[in-house]
Amino acid sequence: MIRSTFNALAVTAFLAAIPCAYAHHAFSAEFDANLPIRVTGKVVQVEWINPHAWVHVETERDDGTKLVWELEAGTPNTLLRRGLTKTILLPGTPVTVRGYQSKDRLCNPSCKGSGRDITFADGSRLFMGSSGTGAPRDGADPTEPKLP
Repeated sequence: MIRSTFNALAVTAFLAAIPCAYAHHAFSAEFDANLPIRVTGKVVQVEWINPHAWVHVETERDDGTKLVWELEAGTPNTLLRRGLTKTILLPGTPVTVRGYQSKDRLCNPSCKGSGRDITFADGSRLFMGSSGTGAPRDGADPTEPKLP
């Protein structure tokens, strides 16, 4: 009896922990859907880390100074399945990233944003965002059902 009670408690604890493994931050906790951005520049660094990869893109301001945008993307595994590989996202690659600015709006010395899609110099575009995190349904995510 004691052993079956212990097993039931162990299974319950395990099942209760599963949602925590999937929960991190929601889009709206960190990014502003009312602040769309378009960042054009060159990739300077890519961090292939979980739970989100980060693509760093250097842009030039009107006054000629450089600004690096830190753009959150999906998981490294998700990016690889979509075609965003380490051989495509090399430093120096010219790109345009559409997305949403972070709520903190601080751009000193860098800005943060959530990347939705990335366009390369040849015009090819790939979805780089995270699905199902509460980001706006803007048509960038090919896995989302089409809006009516």
